[in-house]
Amino acid sequence: MEEINILVVEDEKEISELIKTNLEKEGFSVYQAYDGKIGLNMALTKDIQIVILDIMLPNMDGLEVCRQIRTKKNVPIIMLSAKSQDIDKIVGLSIGADDYICKPFNMMELNARIRSQLRRYLYLNDSNINKNNTIMVKDLMIDLESHEVSIGDEEIKLTPTEYDILVLLAKNIGKVFSSEKIFEEIWEDKYYETNNNVMVHIRNIREKLNDNSKDPRYIKTIWGVGYKIEK
Repeated sequence: MEEINILVVEDEKEISELIKTNLEKEGFSVYQAYDGKIGLNMALTKDIQIVILDIMLPNMDGLEVCRQIRTKKNVPIIMLSAKSQDIDKIVGLSIGADDYICKPFNMMELNARIRSQLRRYLYLNDSNINKNNTIMVKDLMIDLESHEVSIGDEEIKLTPTEYDILVLLAKNIGKVFSSEKIFEEIWEDKYYETNNNVMVHIRNIREKLNDNSKDPRYIKTIWGVGYKIEK
């Protein structure tokens, strides 16, 4: 397996060192940054496969770092924060984060989230895997080989998690997926009723596809049940 480089952007050095030590035991190489500007520069200039990003950072907060990374790179981003309010989680996911963990957190949980994100990211970027398949839904095209999404001539930029959710629904035309089922399929983790990750990602996908939730062209909500894509 190729070397996996993880960037930890966290200003609390004790937490950063704890994460670094744990990840190195798991066989990962770890870069560290203690403020937002340095973290952003490292994310954009180094060969990074995943970013662990705190929200409260000096010089540039984690939300702005996330926004700027997303303009250049599509690597998975897991946000860390002492803030547990839903609005903070929604903002983080809305600007391009793939996952969100509240402090204090269990290192086993962080490891599981990292490995889940890496499995999907590395698979999507493995040129040796033959994914010569294209999914068409009306004028929406999903190229499973290049993992590009487009509507007509317009390319749609999705995060890795958004892409995976869209592919899951598009591969199962007409099948309704509950939020719980989507979460367990994509995150490969246990779903909790208070977890609104799926709802936020669905909303983000719709916005990028210009898909009106009240009169959807692509992703339809089956109230009280879940989501589906119809031909």
